[in-house]
Amino acid sequence: MEHHTLTVSRTAHYYILGTPGGHVRQLWLACHGYAQMATEFLEHLRPIDDGSRLLVAPEGLNYFYKKGFDGPVGANWMTRYQREAAIADNGAYLEALLHRYLAALSPDVRIVLFGFSQGVATLCRWITRYHPPFHDLILWAGLPPEDIDYREHLDYLAERNLYLYFSPDDPFITAERREQVARIEARDRLFFYKKTYSGAHDIPALALLAAADAVAGRRP
Repeated sequence: MEHHTLTVSRTAHYYILGTPGGHVRQLWLACHGYAQMATEFLEHLRPIDDGSRLLVAPEGLNYFYKKGFDGPVGANWMTRYQREAAIADNGAYLEALLHRYLAALSPDVRIVLFGFSQGVATLCRWITRYHPPFHDLILWAGLPPEDIDYREHLDYLAERNLYLYFSPDDPFITAERREQVARIEARDRLFFYKKTYSGAHDIPALALLAAADAVAGRRP
């Protein structure tokens, strides 16, 4: 049999905290982790909803029942099946969403890209494919994909702040896996500001507030 593809329109869902307008100083585009829903994820970011930020949380295009054939539903960004098509779809989705809101905000708004867990890889694949405008990239409880050649994007990434937040107690971010970041930095001449927090595979409010303060205090 022969495999074919057909590009179709479909409906993507996203949620926001804040109101667009000239008063917004920071736009956060935040990608959730595996099996989360955007509403659930956005609740974790509510501590930084202080009126100066617009928080936009896109929801992954794939849905599934988390237990069996009924009950709670989760979303994800991709699986290994037809992964290249999913990466392309996610990139086009995030690109369109970012520019929808940039058009409604001040030209000098600070753009923060925040990824949690599976959302980390989704952001990294998007920015290296499309080179969207942003000032800060916060990778939280997830690691940048090792199969991307970041050397091809050094000029683009050079003037941007790259952060890696993780907990030493996170069962998914082991010391062995953190060596992946060191390999990427050495291989591709990349640098991440590394920050740790107490907890596990989560987003503690105090750590998030500290991250928001660090972003606000650093030059783009």
